[in-house]
Amino acid sequence: MSDAGYFADHSMIRRVMSKRAVGLTYGQRALVVGAVNPLLFVGTAESTEHRMTPYTRLALTGKLFEAVFLGSKAEADRALAYTTKKHAKVVGALPEDAGVHHPAGTGYSALDPHLMFMTMAFTFDSAEVMHDLLVRTLTDGERDALYRDYVRWGELFGMPADAAPATYPEFRRWYDAYLDSERLFLTDEARLVGAYLAGARVPYPQRPPLQQVTSAFYLLVQGSLPPRVRDLYGMRWGLAEQLAHRALAAGVRAAHVAPPLVRPVLRDTLAGPSAPLYKLVSKREHALHRSGRPSMPGIEPRERAARNSA
Repeated sequence: MSDAGYFADHSMIRRVMSKRAVGLTYGQRALVVGAVNPLLFVGTAESTEHRMTPYTRLALTGKLFEAVFLGSKAEADRALAYTTKKHAKVVGALPEDAGVHHPAGTGYSALDPHLMFMTMAFTFDSAEVMHDLLVRTLTDGERDALYRDYVRWGELFGMPADAAPATYPEFRRWYDAYLDSERLFLTDEARLVGAYLAGARVPYPQRPPLQQVTSAFYLLVQGSLPPRVRDLYGMRWGLAEQLAHRALAAGVRAAHVAPPLVRPVLRDTLAGPSAPLYKLVSKREHALHRSGRPSMPGIEPRERAARNSA
């Protein structure tokens, strides 16, 4: 079966990640939440070739991840080889203090087993949360199976299996305690980037219907965030936002349990690869740059060497 991927069609990771409601939202949520880890954020920001095109980087990452989730073994192997080559260059140290737990000079590396696990943790948690929110609530058995698949996914990218908790309940206890700990810290750049990614800051006015579509998307992402993470970003979130979020999420969930006669019509919309839609995000960003406008005003094109020598 040369076309078979690393995960079977019936695996939980394929079943969850093939849902477009998950595929189009989990990545942005994972980046917004993951920015609270200074080593992950700074390591990525200082090493990326896409500092000035962050949505293109997000689209590329989504495409690579999806190749491993849903693609053939050949497609997955190409994505894994590309990522391994890029990760080999991601090594450095924090140029300034990032909270009491991450003083200036703290080293980071994309090959650090714990940072590999943290990447997996933020990604898995976001996929789980968005599926529960927008598709349906997973059963305990499905949650366990999805976690095991994600550990395997992390291993494919080089993470040692023992870097992750052995079971889902252990993971959930660890992860929830981490989000409640004092280790979370947003650098100034992380706070700005995360605010853009979550839609708490919108750089340019948009015309209907794009404005309505993006507003709904951002409402879903913001409402899915842990309250403490929203607080760290200083996001406004009150009763009106909560009620609007619940109504929108309920509407998306309802589409996934549509009557039998409606399901065939929705099937191609609700399920399948999200990579083609990632391209639209990248295309729009490149159009902005051709017009001389940055995707995220305030993010400077600083080079690591120049920053460290300042």
